[in-house]
Amino acid sequence: MTRKVADCRKFPSESNCTLTIIGEEDEVVRAAAEHAVSVHQHQDTPELRDEIRSTLEEEKVAT
Repeated sequence: MTRKVADCRKFPSESNCTLTIIGEEDEVVRAAAEHAVSVHQHQDTPELRDEIRSTLEEEKVAT
């Protein structure tokens, strides 16, 4: 199974956040939503989770 990546560095923020979350898609969406709420003061809504899900990339694994 391909793991997914959420990388805060791809989005401008006042805190210049560098967090990267890697895992199975549902795990990453859940963790990224919790991070967005606790660090970036977003509201945890279905729209936020959809936006997070739409920005996920597949993990690039060195071979």
